[in-house]
Amino acid sequence: MSLPVPAADDAAMTRALELARSAAAHDDVPVGAVLVRAGAIIGEGRNLREHDGDPLAHAEVVALRSAASALGSWNLEDCTLVVTLEPCVMCAGAILQARVGRVVFGAWDEKAGAAGSVYDVLRDRRMPHRAEVVGGVRAAEAAALLRAFFEARR
Repeated sequence: MSLPVPAADDAAMTRALELARSAAAHDDVPVGAVLVRAGAIIGEGRNLREHDGDPLAHAEVVALRSAASALGSWNLEDCTLVVTLEPCVMCAGAILQARVGRVVFGAWDEKAGAAGSVYDVLRDRRMPHRAEVVGGVRAAEAAALLRAFFEARR
């Protein structure tokens, strides 16, 4: 039995999924992310690696940069990051560096996830900052986007 998803998380995930679909439409892996503060989206991003030719342009990093720019500060401790796929190690490091307080994600990444599946960087007690993590929110929908994207390329 899964717990009910708070309406704010569900709404943010709806936008993240829209961004993921946009990434796929531009031949990037379908991952979308938004940063929420006090109930409002303050930053968003989608994978832009292919689009920009930038190995760091994961949806989470793009969203972190967008939110930091909007706030005029790198410190996002009172924010929630909502992303369609479990963050990788690089993104988990960026999330911790930005001091994001809470991370909500959709699909689990059994190959490279760093929020509980392969690694648990976001909650590692050895780190100077840790984030609250909620995984599996609308996981089937997020996973279906990824599956369709990769099946079309095989």
